[in-house]
Amino acid sequence: MTTTALFDKLWNEYVERTPSAKKVKNLFESQGNIILNDHVAFRTFDDPRVNIDVLATTFINNGYEYKNDYHFPKKKLYAKHFEHKTDKNAPLVFISELITSEFSIETQSIIKNTLDEVDFEALDAETLVFSGKLWNTPSYELYSSLLNESEYAAWLYVNGFCSNHFTINVNALDTFNDLEEVNDFLKDNGFKMNASGGEIKGSPKSLLEQSSILADKIEVDFSEGKKEITSCYYEFAYRYKEKGQLFKGFIAESADKIFESTDVKQTVLI
Repeated sequence: MTTTALFDKLWNEYVERTPSAKKVKNLFESQGNIILNDHVAFRTFDDPRVNIDVLATTFINNGYEYKNDYHFPKKKLYAKHFEHKTDKNAPLVFISELITSEFSIETQSIIKNTLDEVDFEALDAETLVFSGKLWNTPSYELYSSLLNESEYAAWLYVNGFCSNHFTINVNALDTFNDLEEVNDFLKDNGFKMNASGGEIKGSPKSLLEQSSILADKIEVDFSEGKKEITSCYYEFAYRYKEKGQLFKGFIAESADKIFESTDVKQTVLI
């Protein structure tokens, strides 16, 4: 699979769960912009059957390599980012995982039992990023229990393995000069921004500024009936130069707040 085909497949699956992303892309294109993707992010558990290195298989097999890692002690997460070895225009890949050992026995048990439902021997690791929810119909009771400890865990329990967000490369936009203009344009068109830590996370000093709209809401079939929860969101990144080259990494403090774009409580408050 070519890099283009890989991300086209991921995008097509992503917009099925995130219709607002397609609307946003169309809006920017209607202003005369060509949309380039800065990075795509994924979520997983640290279980050896599905951890970061397993989820990264598809990208490693398509020319990517590990570049850096990140720690999120408040959310009990660990992450790595990957870059394509030769194609400097290929999107970055950001994969995070929940450090399950730092949660209660109850949460650890829910996650283990959920993963135990999956026959991983019959699953090709290279297809995991496209697989979505591999386990049985989720329980709203278990979802609520996870939500009490980790919004990230609850989101992953319902959404499974998929693109958590795509990211517009703001530097490549022709009709916008900075992230503030992008945010104003989005709000003028009715989109709600993730305001956790401020609408713009990061600064020129940190070499990266990020913002995001709040995640779409989707109706999910739980064993107890249909409930509305959050799916995925669209992010926007503006990068600054370091020694003549655009900064290619991520800032953990900013990413920590970007994670909250899927927070059910935040979407209810807006």
